[in-house]
Amino acid sequence: MENIISVRNLTKQFGTFRAVDNISFDVAQGEIFGFLGANGAGKTTAIRILCGLSRATSGTGSVAGCDIMTQSEDIKRNIGYMCQKFSLYEDLTVLENMELYGGIYGMHRKEILAKAEAMLTELEFWHHRHDLVRSIPAGWRQKLAFTVANLHAPKVIFLDEPTGGVDPLTRRQFWGMIRRAAAAGTTVFVTTHYMDEAALCDRVSIMVDGRIMALGTPEALISKYQVRTMDEVFRTLARNAVRNE
Repeated sequence: MENIISVRNLTKQFGTFRAVDNISFDVAQGEIFGFLGANGAGKTTAIRILCGLSRATSGTGSVAGCDIMTQSEDIKRNIGYMCQKFSLYEDLTVLENMELYGGIYGMHRKEILAKAEAMLTELEFWHHRHDLVRSIPAGWRQKLAFTVANLHAPKVIFLDEPTGGVDPLTRRQFWGMIRRAAAAGTTVFVTTHYMDEAALCDRVSIMVDGRIMALGTPEALISKYQVRTMDEVFRTLARNAVRNE
């Protein structure tokens, strides 16, 4: 399939510290790609570059057809982003959040309302559209945040530890949403510390001290390292890390 993300020899230097060290990889359209690494591995820095929020020191790459060095604003228009710590504005209602984010991405109000109704109805949450986000349980906030990130039909959604702090049932439901988005053609680029979630990805990479030390399907990596689970693969590689955040 066509690659929606392509990176070659990407490096990010902060003074004498090399946060991202000459990494290269591709991600296909519609792929669920797990981007793993222990604290301090460099994955957050790499994600910021791919999202157009930071500039690489050297290397080349593209996201959704946009050059990471020269088209950062174009990248932002073609991606969705969701993280664990910040999702929606708690003092706004569900629908007001969707109107706000849709407007930021240049959608017309009529289009926003139509998509909001369709997406919230699918979630069986349309009757809560006027509820303040602060009154909604944490698990529902995460599912709504993913829905908002997907509102403008981005080519790529970046998910930075999206299920941290939610219960196992919500995590399973959330991954059902991820699989449906990928099946519809959206590429999902996800970081997680849950190795059972990593096993659900089409492929995963594992960073150690700024470098990608493993890349492949979960099954292939389990076989390569002659272990039983992705957790054991991760521990085998991460134990060699020198630096910490």
